[in-house]
Amino acid sequence: MGDFKLTTYEENEAITNRLLETGAKVGADAWQFRVKNQTPHCKFGEQGVCCRICSMGPCRITPKAPRGICGCDAHGIVGRNFLRFTAGGAATHSDHGREICNTLYHAKPEGPYKVKDPEKLIRIAKEWDVETEGKDIYDLAHEMAVLAMGEYGKVFGYQRWLKRAPQHTQELWEKAEIAPRAIDREVSCAMHMTHMGNTSKPEALVRQALRSGMSDGWGGSMAGTEFSDVLFGTPKPIDTEANLGVMVAENVNIVVHGHDPSLSEMICEYADDPEMIAYAKSMGAKGITVSGVCCTSNEVAMRRGIPMAGNFLQQENVVLTGACEAIVVDVQCIFPALGPLSKCFHTKFITTSPICQMPDSDFIRFEADTAAENAKSIVKAACENFKNRKPELVYIPDVKHKATVGYSVEAIVKTLDGVTNSQVDETGTTKPLLECITSGVIRGAVAMVGCNNPKVRSDLYHIELMKKLIANDIVIIASGCSAQAAAKAGLMDKAAKDLCGAGLKRVCELADIPPVLHMGSCVDISRMMILASELAKDSGLNISQLPVVGCAPEWMSEKAVSIGNYVVATGIDTFLGVDPYVSGSDQVAGWLTEGVRDWVEAAYTVELDLEKLGDMMIERIEEKRAAIGI
Repeated sequence: MGDFKLTTYEENEAITNRLLETGAKVGADAWQFRVKNQTPHCKFGEQGVCCRICSMGPCRITPKAPRGICGCDAHGIVGRNFLRFTAGGAATHSDHGREICNTLYHAKPEGPYKVKDPEKLIRIAKEWDVETEGKDIYDLAHEMAVLAMGEYGKVFGYQRWLKRAPQHTQELWEKAEIAPRAIDREVSCAMHMTHMGNTSKPEALVRQALRSGMSDGWGGSMAGTEFSDVLFGTPKPIDTEANLGVMVAENVNIVVHGHDPSLSEMICEYADDPEMIAYAKSMGAKGITVSGVCCTSNEVAMRRGIPMAGNFLQQENVVLTGACEAIVVDVQCIFPALGPLSKCFHTKFITTSPICQMPDSDFIRFEADTAAENAKSIVKAACENFKNRKPELVYIPDVKHKATVGYSVEAIVKTLDGVTNSQVDETGTTKPLLECITSGVIRGAVAMVGCNNPKVRSDLYHIELMKKLIANDIVIIASGCSAQAAAKAGLMDKAAKDLCGAGLKRVCELADIPPVLHMGSCVDISRMMILASELAKDSGLNISQLPVVGCAPEWMSEKAVSIGNYVVATGIDTFLGVDPYVSGSDQVAGWLTEGVRDWVEAAYTVELDLEKLGDMMIERIEEKRAAIGI
């Protein structure tokens, strides 16, 4: 083993504590303190047995009061709450996809948004039976954008993307009645079903929860991913860096945060503009550094190599460095606390979307038609703010790691082609990866996804599980905050191969890849569904038979529930390290952990113990290998 060393969560915690000391000097709040104020949490809420969907209550289920005022029992209340949680997540991710489709509609040769991957656009158009011959690429882009936006409210039929799945999987969806219709219809249907006086049968509520999740993963999210690639380029491996040390004390520091790449792409474009760099220098800085937090960071990292400052629970830390001129946000996972926190420093907190308006922020409405002037004004404001820094509050920790990111499905297929001597066709195939798995060189794969959650020591579950899995020759594909946890620690450094078992280490050396492959943002978990589908088609197996599982060890948001539902519905067993608020109903818990297996050949496993969670994933992968005789 070489000299490679990970950054531990203890080291990251020590850095955070140092930053909190700075915050204390100026009276700044932080999530660590707010958690203490909110603990212990409401047990009724944690079990999912509190109902507030009408004003007769709220009703709370106890042994002495086993039914709400309307007569709904714990099973109906827990099921309704779970479905509403799913609907919130499906609406959120799908609305992201809708915005990307809208941006594609505004793409033009002379405009700020252009078609950067015309080949992919043409490929999708042919997939949707749209004539491409002789068409101007921008006319085609506008036609496809309208069709894609039509998927949100289509009158008849099902989501177009479903045909990408293997035939067996499509048949399961049809039989179980979970194939998503119009995206907006599934969210609306979920809200209708859970209105007072409607469904209280757990089985029906869980079924619609899967269907709503499917409208996200095989609908809105897939549109967001695929058309982002068309607009901004399909990711391919690119080197970057991660952790707070990517911020530069001598430069204007702009941090982009949220999920929509339409904003962050334009900020990056103007931060590289020689005119803006000269302007920054005129303000006393040496240049401009853009770094990112959360999924908008993943988006620009995998396409531009923009460094990743941190994930969800690190968003306040970038302000606490005292060196952040502007934190510019779009939508989702943004702490309202950033407003008052920024006022304790010189930082400008800039909100840009009508979907995400917050107190104590400068609101600059960001729209596709005015994207260039909006982005330029934001970068200019950040440059002008450099002179307002307070040097005595500046502390940028000297901690960062190299990371190779940007492993789209296309990139994985191309990269792993070099691992074996297989002859691949011109369109590419996953057979080289399958050969690694069937030969036992790689035991299987885990899709590690999801958030940070203060209920779990930040990043601990992500990092420890990844270390355990790669040591057992299981490759990791990661997205969202899980991917950033890996990058911050060093697990996306190619040198991390030294932490792998002999088989995976050999694959990493031959293919020149890290053991944890960065697949993008949370929306890009749809890429993982495409990859699983291609593996199934190329192997002749069902998706549920592949030695692949999903894991969200520190999940937090409604989006994570929607994601989990579409991953399970696709046929991939999914492991959770945080309870999904269904323990108040053994019936709902039973459907999610076992019953849905009869519908989709996969289910959830909930295990709060870190060691047991890792062991159970390895055991499940080995069971799958044994079942197919490899």
